[in-house]
Amino acid sequence: MDYTALISPSALEPRLQDDGWAVIDCRHQLSDAAYGRRVYAEGHIPGARFAHMDETLAAPVTAGSGRHPLPDMERFAGWLGGQGVGNDTQVIAYDDDSGVMAARLWWMLRYLGHGKVAVLDGGMAGWKRERRPMEDRVPAPAPATFSARLDEGARISLEDLLGVYRSTGHLLVDARGAERFEGKSEPIDPVAGHIPGAANRPFMANLAGDGTFLPPTALKEQLLAAFGSAPPERTIHYCGSGVSACHNLLAMAHAGLPAGRLYVGSWSQWCADPARPVETGPAQPRN
Repeated sequence: MDYTALISPSALEPRLQDDGWAVIDCRHQLSDAAYGRRVYAEGHIPGARFAHMDETLAAPVTAGSGRHPLPDMERFAGWLGGQGVGNDTQVIAYDDDSGVMAARLWWMLRYLGHGKVAVLDGGMAGWKRERRPMEDRVPAPAPATFSARLDEGARISLEDLLGVYRSTGHLLVDARGAERFEGKSEPIDPVAGHIPGAANRPFMANLAGDGTFLPPTALKEQLLAAFGSAPPERTIHYCGSGVSACHNLLAMAHAGLPAGRLYVGSWSQWCADPARPVETGPAQPRN
């Protein structure tokens, strides 16, 4: 079977030697750019390649780009090929625990037209908790060819968002915590608050206490309640920099809901221009 949302440690371990599978370590900390590479060197899932959030899964920041702009996707496709990922490869991404970093790689592959990608449910924390194998060897996969087939319907640009964000036909969904959404706290970006009209669905609400995703039925009920009357496929997801919003999109896939779109620039791009409106406080009822 193909895995397109989540995979358990017990399902992954027997496939670690499968040439048609590729595991990618996405561990990262926003406060320590060297963290991911350091913990990867200390030990990782056998055969896992390493993807750095800032160097592989994002491009350098430019004026007005937001904090994690997408890399050149043809170049990223070349990186995938160099890691042994072809168009038929089953890709598994993981991070420390929540899946928030791994979800960025999951979404990027979906954007490239690659559906055979899943996130390890519970991440490295769950893997270690179950005492599954580790290694510190850096693999040397045989190169493959990865041909990108961009799904432009998976994202929305700032220009297009400006034309629809007040529309009753769309719903913006902010994946940040309530404190940041309401403008009570903003530890990273220069302006506090949210895009007017947005709903708030903190990505951590997708998880159970052990760091694994809630069951599909529970997630579906919660997500539909958060979306209100907006059809799932008409939702537009954002966060601080286009990373944690992918977690909500992954939760939708796990729940069996139609896909929404990602606003990659997210709040860090939106708030960079003081002419763009800002809203604070709880989400307002929609007309």
